[in-house]
This record gives sequence, C-alpha cells and structure tokens, in this order.
Amino acid sequence: MTYVIALPCVDLMDKACVDECPVDCIYEGDRMLYIQPDECTDCGACEPVCPVEAIYYEDDLPTEFSVFTAVNAGFFATVGSPGGASRTGPIPGDHPYVAALPAQVHDGVTA
Repeated sequence: MTYVIALPCVDLMDKACVDECPVDCIYEGDRMLYIQPDECTDCGACEPVCPVEAIYYEDDLPTEFSVFTAVNAGFFATVGSPGGASRTGPIPGDHPYVAALPAQVHDGVTA
C-alpha cells in the first residue's frame, strides 16, 4: 500500500507535503503533485500537512477519488522510479485523466 494524492491537489499544489516527505517521493507534474508508489515508505508524514486534505492512505481513499490510485501510479509509467523529486525537478505533463479535467476552483479562484 501507499499514499495517494487526489483531486483537491489539482491546480493547487501547495507543496507543504514535499517539504515533509523524508524519502523525496512526491513529484510535481504540470497541474498536481504525484506520489511515486514504489518509493513511498508509507510513513504518513505528508498527510497531516496537506491544507486541502488531498492525501490519503490508499485503503482510506474516498470512493469518489478511487481513480487517483491508478493516476498516481500511471504518472510514472514512462519515467519509472526517478529516485528523488528534488534531483529530478518537475516532470512535464500530467496523467491523461488529470490533463483532461476542467480547471479546478480553489477558494473562489479558478487556476
């Protein structure tokens, strides 16, 4: 099992979770952050610092966000396990599901 970043992160990317992750497994796409499931150690440090509650343990993911388990894993289909987000930097693009989403509104502001 792993942690998963879901819809509330799309077009927001607060990045507080990135600073808390001790294994550097949270990567930045164009519209959201993604957790590399093979690199995540399930420590949970990222979950409580997310201001929009976008991070869930895979078994606790609400049904309406269930697609995001595959979205997070699928984002890494072409890049594999890069071995550290700080070394890699942002990865251009997004999972096709995220790329197809309409712009998300956060606190009355459309991204």
